[in-house]
Amino acid sequence: MTPQGKAPHPRFLADTRIRILACLLAAGGVPSASLVAQAAQEPARKPTMQQVLDASKPTDWRMPDPENTLYMELPGGRVVIELATQFAPLHAENIRTMVRQKYFDGLAVLRVVDNFVTQWGDPESEDPKKVRSLGKAKSTLAPEFSRPAKGLAFTRLTDGDVYAPEVGFSNGFPAARDPKKGIAWLTHCYGMVGAGRGNEADSGSGAELYVVIGHAPRQLDLNIATVGRVIQGMELLASLPRGGGAAGFYEKAEQRLPIRSVRLAADVPLAERSHLELLRTDTPTFTALVESRRNRSDDWYLAPAGKIELCNVPLPVRERKAAEDTAKKPQT
Repeated sequence: MTPQGKAPHPRFLADTRIRILACLLAAGGVPSASLVAQAAQEPARKPTMQQVLDASKPTDWRMPDPENTLYMELPGGRVVIELATQFAPLHAENIRTMVRQKYFDGLAVLRVVDNFVTQWGDPESEDPKKVRSLGKAKSTLAPEFSRPAKGLAFTRLTDGDVYAPEVGFSNGFPAARDPKKGIAWLTHCYGMVGAGRGNEADSGSGAELYVVIGHAPRQLDLNIATVGRVIQGMELLASLPRGGGAAGFYEKAEQRLPIRSVRLAADVPLAERSHLELLRTDTPTFTALVESRRNRSDDWYLAPAGKIELCNVPLPVRERKAAEDTAKKPQT
């Protein structure tokens, strides 16, 4: 029993036995056969996710490209979005054009559907007389629901998937691919950002965006252009009041959350940027992180799942010092 009168966790006992055995061997002692057998039978405790991150190297992390990072300023703070240029280059370019024209400034969050999405755009988009001009941006784009899989970096998740032949991670984004068809696409996991469209496949421009705030609606995969993911500030979009109108739209103008501004990180002074770095998904450290979540060894877990679903794999983001940003180039 511990000094507090509680029985120690079995994994604590296993770790202790192994440490005792190691100390005896180091001191030249001869452990009993029973102790050796008992220690060998106890499974070694695997590192937790935090231990994996604590042991990571600087090269395991990457900086998001300022040219493809959006800062959406809301009354409650900043939302940081990384654009997925390798999957939706046309949409990314169009969104950058709109952002530099200050298209999104003064628009609003229009729709919040519980366990589904938060959506923002122009409240007057249905009124030809009041709709905001897109300026140099395009009103329609070729659909970017998928892309060729050839040449695309892909870290495969071995646990299987219901919606795709293969799933994994590509340049920090949750993705899927079909080797027979030779295509790959981004998946609708929590925090992923998509471009709203009408019934026509080419009707999305990026002027109306949404973020997944609930259980992954994977049925949307291959039906809509997924253009990026929120890497910081999800709480500002996921905790909003739900819309009471049809399809979760707010019924009154005063219910809408105003967007103060949207800027590219590259256009924001260095001192005012969010200095972030993201764990790379093509490293042994990330592989170890996935395993730490697949077979959790935290004291609370008595029965590790032994499996993990794509959208349950964490994609860690951490703060870095502003001065370090000048010495380390962004990696894509």
